[in-house]
Amino acid sequence: MLNNFLFVGLPYIALSVFLVGTIFKYRSLKFQYSSLSSQFLEGNQLFWGIIPFHWGIIVLFLGHLTAFLVPSGILLWNSHPVRLLILEVTAFAFAISVLVGIIALIQRRMTNDRLKVVTNRMDLTIEWLLLAQIILGCWTALGYRWGSSWFAADLSPYLWSIFKFGPKTEAVAAMPWVVKLHIIGAFLILAVFPFTRLVHFLVAPFHYMWRPYQRVIWNWDRRTVRRPDSVWNQHPPRNN
Repeated sequence: MLNNFLFVGLPYIALSVFLVGTIFKYRSLKFQYSSLSSQFLEGNQLFWGIIPFHWGIIVLFLGHLTAFLVPSGILLWNSHPVRLLILEVTAFAFAISVLVGIIALIQRRMTNDRLKVVTNRMDLTIEWLLLAQIILGCWTALGYRWGSSWFAADLSPYLWSIFKFGPKTEAVAAMPWVVKLHIIGAFLILAVFPFTRLVHFLVAPFHYMWRPYQRVIWNWDRRTVRRPDSVWNQHPPRNN
């Protein structure tokens, strides 16, 4: 009965909240689809947290998505021991990157007085959930090796069965609790996703990576413009 709730009821609850929440928020509060950047309040610690976190989370997300969409391709790649080892080591390295990044972000948000003022409960909730999730993922990678293969062989069919409305929980029910908690954590993150800063991922400007770069030409001395005690003339600066 517990397995049915955790691996049948919880996934459908999480997916329903995710779909309804994201659609409602975009239609009603689309200008809140943002990470609500706090860089202007503090930038040094942010750099050392956000860079390893973003690179790591993107690679891990794409890796899990690939194993879900094309499990046969993952199994084919892993059929050679060297390729399997490369994949596992690379995934673990990016997991450590996420771990370092999220710890830095939590420490920054909890110790910086200026950030505490603009921090709400959901900010801390999602960060602690992500921390727990990445720790469980690293634990799984170290304690139950070759996760990319058994993810493609066991978890991918289970996830597809959820989307096909014919849940098959036999495989996940037999897994160790560390793996079960990792699966449960993923659904919990999905459920709270629409109410957190992570929602900006849905409107991330990925096209920035291949668009032409923008040139900014200053007609005024930039230090003078940015200095708060600078006296403005009647005519504003013309920045092209």
